[in-house]
Amino acid sequence: MNGLFDILEKIEKCPGMYIDRSSVTDLFMFLVGYEYARSEMDIDLTEAEAKFYDEFQPWLQEKLGVNSVTSWAKLIMLSCHDEKVGFESFFRLLAEFKQNHGLLATESSHGLVRQ
Repeated sequence: MNGLFDILEKIEKCPGMYIDRSSVTDLFMFLVGYEYARSEMDIDLTEAEAKFYDEFQPWLQEKLGVNSVTSWAKLIMLSCHDEKVGFESFFRLLAEFKQNHGLLATESSHGLVRQ
């Protein structure tokens, strides 16, 4: 099974192959399903993947100045109101998150490559 960041890179390039349309909500649901499938197959998340699932939403709350328990997709939609714009915003925010947390786009077989 491909790693989370590998799949996200593929989705960004060709969303219709994975989620039908460029939609931040559809992307969120896909990633929830991806995480569930990995857990059902007893495939552990890498350190970088766990960091994304655990820290992206709180980081986004802080960045946007919002206190909410809602999903990161809904937080993004608060500022753009368009699924396609939200989809594009997610990838910009993900790049910033990865940079701020010292994560490279590529994961090693050991799970995490640091800058």
